[in-house]
Amino acid sequence: MTRHPSAPRSVPATIPPPGHEIADRLVLTRPDQVRALGHPLRTTILGLLTERAASVAELAEATRRPKGTIAHHVAVLHDAGLVQVVRTRRVRAVEERFYGRAARTVTISVNAEGPELPLDFNDFEVAARESRAAYEERLLWAFLRHARLTAEQASEFWQRLRDLVEEYDRLPRSGDTTYGLAVGIYPIPDYPTLPERHDPEAPDAG
Repeated sequence: MTRHPSAPRSVPATIPPPGHEIADRLVLTRPDQVRALGHPLRTTILGLLTERAASVAELAEATRRPKGTIAHHVAVLHDAGLVQVVRTRRVRAVEERFYGRAARTVTISVNAEGPELPLDFNDFEVAARESRAAYEERLLWAFLRHARLTAEQASEFWQRLRDLVEEYDRLPRSGDTTYGLAVGIYPIPDYPTLPERHDPEAPDAG
């Protein structure tokens, strides 16, 4: 099902860093970094930290999870270099840490291969769960297309999609509703294809 939103209002093309130094892109090359992305709650935490730095208590409140659970997942992200401590404050003689993203966009290196490298979780499975309510309310905007391409064409098109995703990441967080964006390119070995045309001179139908 495909629906199109009304024309959006004009918004700035970029969003300033969320109160601390942040790189534009972090390319993951280590297995522990990829494993750190292998849990939906950790990607949710990274998404929240796109807006501003936050403490474990604030992240726990936002996600409605116990502080201990959030502290564990934040520690995994921190050990993998995906988040950093950007400031601290004293609260009742206890030092409270505020965590921020290390980079606005995180990608996995195309050269990061090998049996020791774990699979990232399937973004489309997450998107399917998240988008169910929007689908039932007829608020899901989506396309699904198939095309026979060379590996080089697919790679080139993916680079263009990645640039668009990074533009999406830089949009100002100014609305009241969070919108998900899922993109991907994947091979389908058993997808039907037409047989070779027997008469190369025959005109195309239609």
